[in-house]
Amino acid sequence: MTEDLNVTIVTGTIGDDIHSLGIKIIEHTLRNAGFKIASMGIQTSQEDFIKAARETAAGAILVSSMSGHARILCQGFREKCTEAGLKNIVLYLGGKLTTGDLTWSETEPLFLKMGYNRVYSSETLPGQVVIDLKKDLGIK
Repeated sequence: MTEDLNVTIVTGTIGDDIHSLGIKIIEHTLRNAGFKIASMGIQTSQEDFIKAARETAAGAILVSSMSGHARILCQGFREKCTEAGLKNIVLYLGGKLTTGDLTWSETEPLFLKMGYNRVYSSETLPGQVVIDLKKDLGIK
């Protein structure tokens, strides 16, 4: 039996992104680890992520973006969370975040500067997200 951690995580793909396989794998892994999932599905606006986080008293928002347009789609998200009273919500972002020739060592800092707590490449194993969430949410 899976331990109930009593923590809700809002998940989905952002903006025009229709790629759902990665976030479905993460959702499955998180459920198996005991998290409650509020899945927003594909093509979710920043505002809808925030609304769901407020309605569910979520501990974190996990955004997936595989289209390569995250620099545009994710801009200003932390500020909108703060304005909505979610100043301390944990924000994760993962996937194929940029197009072009940027290396991961160039890509990750772009999104950390935008206010995401953690940023993952498309090669990150789902178990790492569980480990990081437990750490960032103070769960033993």
